[in-house]
Amino acid sequence: MGSWNYRRLFSLSAFVALMFVFIYNSKLWENSHSPRVIPNTSVLAEVCFRIVSGENFYPAYSPRTTTLENLTCSEYRAQNHYITETLSEEEAGFPLAFIMTVHKDFDTFERLFRAIYMPQNVYCVHVDKKASETFKDAVRQLLSCFPNAFLASKTEAVVYAGFSRLQADLNCMENLVASEVPWKFVLNTCGQDFPLKTNREIVQYLKGFIGKNLTPGVLPPAHAVGRTKYVHQELLNSKNPFVRFTPKLKTPPPHNMTIYFGTAYVALTREFANFVLKDQRSLNLLSWSKDTYSPDEHFWVTLNRIPGSTYL
Repeated sequence: MGSWNYRRLFSLSAFVALMFVFIYNSKLWENSHSPRVIPNTSVLAEVCFRIVSGENFYPAYSPRTTTLENLTCSEYRAQNHYITETLSEEEAGFPLAFIMTVHKDFDTFERLFRAIYMPQNVYCVHVDKKASETFKDAVRQLLSCFPNAFLASKTEAVVYAGFSRLQADLNCMENLVASEVPWKFVLNTCGQDFPLKTNREIVQYLKGFIGKNLTPGVLPPAHAVGRTKYVHQELLNSKNPFVRFTPKLKTPPPHNMTIYFGTAYVALTREFANFVLKDQRSLNLLSWSKDTYSPDEHFWVTLNRIPGSTYL
């Protein structure tokens, strides 16, 4: 008997829920001479109240505005719900630096920037020299609203898998090490990335490395050996720029380095960033990598495995 009553109660609950969804969707489309707007927050509670009261209503729909046209910077930040105050002491004491290399899809870039933006961090954005002027202007206008975000001082015409992609990151890194923000790690992204963790979660994760870099990598697998064994050339004078293979053999890596391969997206300490930009071993590897294929996939990981370096 108790089981039967339970099934009746469950069926009644499910029916009420379905009716609620039906009525709610119907109400959204009702016309009203003076519709009352409700906020998206606590919408279910408000909808229930309006249905019981017999009111007509419309939920407030406030889409993100990805342009500053007719908006001040403060209005733009507020309307798009940017975080403008540091959320915890832990994050305040562990600022991050971000490199963002972008070339198209401003709306996607703006979503990424908004998702990773925190007032204690610092952001350098590299816009591909080949990007449209409309895109460049939109990015420039957006960054003008944030004192801790700026465009890279030098730009590259980026070719996929070419040296120019690595150079774009290095251009921003050079700007970031000159920043007065005392950032602990620099992370590089592309315009189509999106974070899976909050800023605080990222901070907590990086703290676990105790000042070590995050550069996953392995010795070169068979399919990747040719990337640094043979000379490759960036071709820009075509409709679709690309990196071309040549049968010419390269010289051995400088300083008898062992080349490793890994991800092009890394988290690097500020000390290591200075090492990358100033140490002769790094500069020699950079020069040697200019005619390799996808050097960003071996440059960071190889430098991070130089034996005996005081920076690593």
